[in-house]
Amino acid sequence: MEKIHIDKHATNAVEAYLEYKRIVGEDDGGRLFSEEEYKKYKETVVPRRIQNRLYVSFGVPGQIDCKLIGPETPCFCTHRYKQHCTDFEELPKERPILLPCRVKGCQCVSYEYVHINGSKPVRCQCKHTTSEHSEAIAHQCKKCTHCTGYRSPFTCGCGQPGYAHVTLVETTEERMARGRPVGRAVPYAAMGGLTGFSSLVDGYLRLDPSGVGNTCEQHTE
Repeated sequence: MEKIHIDKHATNAVEAYLEYKRIVGEDDGGRLFSEEEYKKYKETVVPRRIQNRLYVSFGVPGQIDCKLIGPETPCFCTHRYKQHCTDFEELPKERPILLPCRVKGCQCVSYEYVHINGSKPVRCQCKHTTSEHSEAIAHQCKKCTHCTGYRSPFTCGCGQPGYAHVTLVETTEERMARGRPVGRAVPYAAMGGLTGFSSLVDGYLRLDPSGVGNTCEQHTE
């Protein structure tokens, strides 16, 4: 088998591009920023992002975070978390905090996670898929008249039904008040609830189900 060799210059270019995408996310509209635009973006957006970071999780209120949302985590509307509004110049005062989808034509008013079974979202109790329900508020079914809105009977690993779970958007202070880790300040876009490698594991599988962690973990995440 022939080996492919990449020189150091090419490797550095790939790493620089990946770093760019982690920081800029979808904000460049698919057109790479010039060096000047990129510099200005980091000077203006990144400090605000760090100060006003929002954490997004999915779980039963008062219990563990069953799912911590990251940039690629899909919403009920099928679009990724990174395709929603995740940066704010000033933190909203209204609760719940709404994170509308930015994809043109999508009626999703705020990011909302749904349980995944394998690679597909769990069906509603009316037997229809999420795509057969409206992405707008209430998620009414497009296929039947007796369904008043998407309601998943799926039993989560935490032992609770899907319909008992909610998507929670909270500030750093609100998350800390719940005893959950907030990790280190990072410049990356749409980090949601990710604070470390353990964030990628479903809540009931984490070694620290409370999410509090010890002092060392708080500083290394």
